Amino acid sequence: MVGQTPQIVGEAPEWLSALEHVSRLAPLDRPSLVIGERGTGKELIAERLHFLSRRWDGPYIQVNCAALSDDLLDSELFGHERGAFTGATERRQGRFELANGGTLFLDEIATASQRVQEKLLRVIEYGEFQRLGGEKVLSSDVRVVAATNIDLPSAVQAGTFRADLLDRLAFDVITLPPLRARDGDATLLADFFARRMAREMLEDFPGFAPSAIAAIEAHDWPGNVRELRNFAQRVTARALAAPTNEPIRFDPAALDPFESPFRPPATLTPAEQTPSAPVTKPALPKPQLGASFEDQTKLFETALIDAALGAHDGHQGRAADTLGLTYHQFRGLLKKHDYGKKPGKPDTTEEP
Repeated sequence: MVGQTPQIVGEAPEWLSALEHVSRLAPLDRPSLVIGERGTGKELIAERLHFLSRRWDGPYIQVNCAALSDDLLDSELFGHERGAFTGATERRQGRFELANGGTLFLDEIATASQRVQEKLLRVIEYGEFQRLGGEKVLSSDVRVVAATNIDLPSAVQAGTFRADLLDRLAFDVITLPPLRARDGDATLLADFFARRMAREMLEDFPGFAPSAIAAIEAHDWPGNVRELRNFAQRVTARALAAPTNEPIRFDPAALDPFESPFRPPATLTPAEQTPSAPVTKPALPKPQLGASFEDQTKLFETALIDAALGAHDGHQGRAADTLGLTYHQFRGLLKKHDYGKKPGKPDTTEEP
């Protein structure tokens, strides 16, 4: 089967820069990380890395680490021997064996347990692993591409992700821009998805009205391309179901298919019903006569940074908003005070 790169839509400079990064990285036979918010196209980028590499004619296999329990993920990745656990009635090859000579895409890598991370470290470093319940050491020639929507250096500092595994994976890191940062691409993507929907319905696509294009560009799209795709296909299907041969207008109701005057009231989970403990912010330092102005300013600024990050679980965008700063001003403060280089300082690089 001849491989082909997936279709990519977008002309924004930020998006084209990311694609250029992919093209430079793809021929290098090294592990890679793809970072981005949900719905930004991490799977497409991983697939593109494979098909632009020298492994393009080898297998390309995907595993969603978040969709499997610890034992199941171990078995899925490395296989298992007969009798390794209840229900293991026969030997099973894992994805590393099946992907030999090709690429293995590990989506949501941050959800893997410490035990699985340790085994991943060994197979990435040495190309060796053992099936679950087995003693024989197997080898596999696989390029690993991993993806996540969280900041892994922060996860390392929090103790949930292995620093040595991050070192192996992060030969190079591709960080994808959210759709809200890709000026003009929302319209291109909406048109692309709407035309596909019209073809599926065997109808002509009348295009979007100018007011709809303006609304599409103005919307924030927190779910990024995935949310836009669902909206574009939904609003097109609804418009073409009652054909008027007029350009499609922006329908706010198509943003949320659950919206209805008869929608059942929201329910809370037991965890949400339990009052959470208030967030305790660090006390700001009091002025001290005799200390230098520079030292006291530094103490005050770092205390404000710590309080804002702590109140928002390390999210820099929301922390910046709390302090009345732009994201880049806040990043400048982090750099000024060497956050990520000193013990206890989180090196968060999460986009707002």
